[in-house]
Amino acid sequence: MKILIIDEMHPSITPLLMEAGFEVNYRPEINRKEILEVVGEYEGLIIRSKTPMDEPLLKEANKLRFIARAGAGLDKIDLDYIAENNIELFHAPEGNRDAVGEHAVAMLLSLFNNLHKSDSEVRKGIWDREGNRGEELQGKTVGVFGYGNMGQAFARRLKGFGVKVLAYDKYREGYGDENANEASFETIQEQADILSIHVPLTDETRNFFTTKVLRGFKKPFYLINTARGEVISLDTLNETLSDGVLKGALLDVLENEKLHTLSSAQKMSFDRLVQRDNVMFSPHIAGWTFQSYEKINQVLVAKIKGKFPLK
Repeated sequence: MKILIIDEMHPSITPLLMEAGFEVNYRPEINRKEILEVVGEYEGLIIRSKTPMDEPLLKEANKLRFIARAGAGLDKIDLDYIAENNIELFHAPEGNRDAVGEHAVAMLLSLFNNLHKSDSEVRKGIWDREGNRGEELQGKTVGVFGYGNMGQAFARRLKGFGVKVLAYDKYREGYGDENANEASFETIQEQADILSIHVPLTDETRNFFTTKVLRGFKKPFYLINTARGEVISLDTLNETLSDGVLKGALLDVLENEKLHTLSSAQKMSFDRLVQRDNVMFSPHIAGWTFQSYEKINQVLVAKIKGKFPLK
């Protein structure tokens, strides 16, 4: 079985696949035009997010038996087409869930304890203790929106902080565990001091968090988004931060992450966010650790081998 890898991967991917009996062509530099020219030769594709797996491309892949996504998100893949054509789909949220959970906690603790601000001030010779008085996580209620791999990993890492964790997942039942209590979204809106988003980008979740939804929370709260930026717009963030609905926002993802392509309206909204002391950014790196880079390969290869055992 021939596999084409079209994105940069941890170097362990090729030997792992070859040991399992697969023929591998590792071409991270390949562009879409070149993919279209050669994809018909391959039974397997391993991707990240550089090239959308849309119908025009997939129609050229007439031998394709599987797509493996090195990561969690599936929003750039035509799921209807691959289902209709019996193409297997693998992804690897198990590979970077721990990294995402740690990153979300790190951002929260950093904001609560003014770590970025105080570090910057001390480097300038400013020793301001009162101006950097912190907020404790203990005693807070944390809402987890989406309780799959990422949401569960985040909840596990909150254990020991003395918080109450409420988890909501529309597509699961009986998912409460030792780390979180199953709850309705309305219950989270009533009780949460912090909301952490852990859902994929779908037609349903795109722009789900409107100003109206956020104003449905009974008290001001902090928002963490390590999922997909398109679930909440830059304008909504600014509006709810300005009117006190949001006490702060921790953003690893943005509505448009190609900052050089921001529209004039998006640029204005982004610039407003940048000026806020209660907003913290990171460049979509929550799941991007040295360890997750390799673990994703291990998860993907195990899933591929399980479905297509050659040895």
